[in-house]
Amino acid sequence: MSTQGWRKFPHPEKQYSYAGDALKKNWARLHQGDREPWPESAEVQEAWRAYHAGDFAQAVELGLKAGGAGISAANKAAMIYATYLVDDDDEKSELFQQIIDRAELQQKAMPEAANAWYFHAYALGRYSQLISVGEALAKGLGGKIRASLEKTLELEPDHAEAHIALGAFQAEVIDKVGSLVGNLTYGAKKDNAVEHFETALELIPFSAIARMEMANGLVMLFGKSKMKRAEDLYAEAAACEAVEAMERLDVEAAKAELED
Repeated sequence: MSTQGWRKFPHPEKQYSYAGDALKKNWARLHQGDREPWPESAEVQEAWRAYHAGDFAQAVELGLKAGGAGISAANKAAMIYATYLVDDDDEKSELFQQIIDRAELQQKAMPEAANAWYFHAYALGRYSQLISVGEALAKGLGGKIRASLEKTLELEPDHAEAHIALGAFQAEVIDKVGSLVGNLTYGAKKDNAVEHFETALELIPFSAIARMEMANGLVMLFGKSKMKRAEDLYAEAAACEAVEAMERLDVEAAKAELED
């Protein structure tokens, strides 16, 4: 995978470098959301340092070179880069498809790696948004997304990012096809979606993205009646303290939404 021409993270800062022992000391906080286990490989550690610093191109290159657990670092770097820093839909689509393909290979090689399943679901979900949720459901992607998220939570019940994604998945399905069809066909339920969002907030109370996705989900599920709660969640997200590049992108996205 070539990362030539990738845009730089717009606000690189030294406090996100986590050089030396700082990465391991801060690992639990940095990976509280995705439950990625500490990698013993120095090469994989370097990939994660690049990721947390916002050098997503370097993280992808180092992660792919390391292989094994390094694939998770490469996939997360590529998915955050595609989500936040790529404007062209065709480029986004290609990046998400590459993540999907790598995650499927990683699932076969490392079936107990929760993030092989989570990043697969995430990339499928973002790809589905690009082609429209309705088209994605018609292609059967909804079942694949749900299956990978449920596998993630089977392996790591406290995987907050998977809880967020499963809540968002159900909210988008219900928003598109309605509560009855959503429940009967995809097992999507309003109460269950809210429960997943709330669980994620309990697991990562410092998270901006947990608040933003919950806000979006509540509006899709309940409409204007939850608009005030959604606005409050976005305000809370904008006030969150970022400790690495992805979190900073989330906070800045929340601030931009409030300004619109």
